[in-house]
Amino acid sequence: MTADHPSAPPGAPGHHESILLDEPSTADLRAKVTQAWREFARALADRLATLPPGAHVELTLDPTASGTDDAVYSVGVDVETDNRLAAQAVGNATLPAGYRLDRAAVADMVALGWSPPGVVEGSGEQFGLHCAASEANRLAALLSRTLRDIYGAPHPAFLVYLIEDGDGEPLAGEPLGTARNEFGPGREIETELAEALAGGGEPGAETEVLELAERVRTVVSTMLKSDSDRVHVDSDGDINIRAGSAMVFVRVRDNPPLVDVFSPVLTEVEPTERLYVKLSELTNRMPIGRLYCADDTVWASIPVFGRNFQPTHLMLAVQVMTGLADELDDRLHGEFGGKRFFGEGDKPGRGEHRTGMYL
Repeated sequence: MTADHPSAPPGAPGHHESILLDEPSTADLRAKVTQAWREFARALADRLATLPPGAHVELTLDPTASGTDDAVYSVGVDVETDNRLAAQAVGNATLPAGYRLDRAAVADMVALGWSPPGVVEGSGEQFGLHCAASEANRLAALLSRTLRDIYGAPHPAFLVYLIEDGDGEPLAGEPLGTARNEFGPGREIETELAEALAGGGEPGAETEVLELAERVRTVVSTMLKSDSDRVHVDSDGDINIRAGSAMVFVRVRDNPPLVDVFSPVLTEVEPTERLYVKLSELTNRMPIGRLYCADDTVWASIPVFGRNFQPTHLMLAVQVMTGLADELDDRLHGEFGGKRFFGEGDKPGRGEHRTGMYL
């Protein structure tokens, strides 16, 4: 049985690395996100520098995972025959009302190096720029900053990309960090999930919760490479996933339909003003989710909407939480004490010792 989870809280870097480097004062949790963007920019620069003439690269903020509905934020690069790169970025003409760039964002685009729509030949209604192939590092940093700072991608994992030749065939190569290849294994998993979760049509209100629980088990078992009936579910109905010294739980709630991915990061911790300030600062630096203290326990939580359930939402939440909880429990334990779920050397925890599975 799980503890009751409260629903409410009371070498020298290249150019593409240095331009993405956050200030030391904002490192903390953002360090991992910043590192992910560095790796993405580095991988993108390497690919751009080796693509043949006629190749095309498309990078898109996944609207399903990011919640941007019909707004599709994307950037593209074409490798021209004169050893130059032509880049485009979506402009307001193709964005729906409520998702268009305001004046400040347009100014930021220009400051990054984009020319307004229509200025660069062939850009049409998109922002455009041309550069030499030898400037692949600079272009990769610019594209990364556009996706992160202007279009609002919280993490490269929210990006989907395709790289194809002049005939529209996919070009093999190293992955772009944690971004998902349109033709790669990540997309295959999503396709398998879509097929596994299809059938029976849209659930009715009276059966939505039961069907949601089954779909959640299917998603988690796919991520764990296990049959859904072998996923460990405790007496509370929570799916248990071990992540290093932390435990992550996945719980389906019924009113409203919601999937809560959470972890008791530390138990038996003394709630102090310094702890509350620390948790608030860390929450502000997290790409998604929140941290708070309740009942002498530090909780980490990422909610996923149950209505119009999207498997990619849950996949991202589990990926983020398993990495987050395993790092946070060590960091916060060293600073504030308390007990980690599987912390060797910590005092025995309250309640039973529970085992789980490694992701």
